[in-house]
Amino acid sequence: MDLQTLVRDLYGVDRPQGCTDEEIAAMKERFGALPAVVEDFWRTFGRTKELNQCQDTWLLPEDYQKWGWLTESDHLFLFCENQGVCRSGIRREDLALPDPPVYTQMEDDDPWELSAPTVSEFLEAALTYEAVWRLEYSPKDYFFYWLTDEELETVRTKLTQRPVTLRNWMEYELAFYSNRPDNLVVVMDVGGQYQCFYGGATEESYAALMEVMEGLGEPI
Repeated sequence: MDLQTLVRDLYGVDRPQGCTDEEIAAMKERFGALPAVVEDFWRTFGRTKELNQCQDTWLLPEDYQKWGWLTESDHLFLFCENQGVCRSGIRREDLALPDPPVYTQMEDDDPWELSAPTVSEFLEAALTYEAVWRLEYSPKDYFFYWLTDEELETVRTKLTQRPVTLRNWMEYELAFYSNRPDNLVVVMDVGGQYQCFYGGATEESYAALMEVMEGLGEPI
């Protein structure tokens, strides 16, 4: 999916704000090379405040100016969990590739695990995941639900799975389902058990989603 369309539908942003050429050039000088996909993302979305008003944090050129430790890693960090216990990035040796894989690490001494085979897939998956935290319409009493295998099959058969997956985020695998461009169900595989949360950008899109999700899941 085109990221501008995704951001418009799920974040309500028609005119994203990007980083300057000078900021991009400074990052190239700092790391020696940048993947073209990362350049495009920063140049288009790098100063779009709505993207960092969700659950976790996108790491952007301005952060590299503030925090020297970011340049000490053997990865270019892209994304960080809100308490810093999980982060995703590109290996330095892959930075000359146009669209390299993205890896995620839980703790400083833990191994880096593949999160997405390309930056393009990672960006779409992570932006999709983050959007669910800011969708205006969601269940009022509970946010998370456990799904049985039968309930998960209902989600899979009655909704359309989005074509990206976020792997090894907080040690989970995340899949995404919708029946309109502006609603979303996130299903987390938690060691073979399934947790979901969901919402819609408008009352109408939420109602369309609830035609499937009503009554599904045990509240957490």
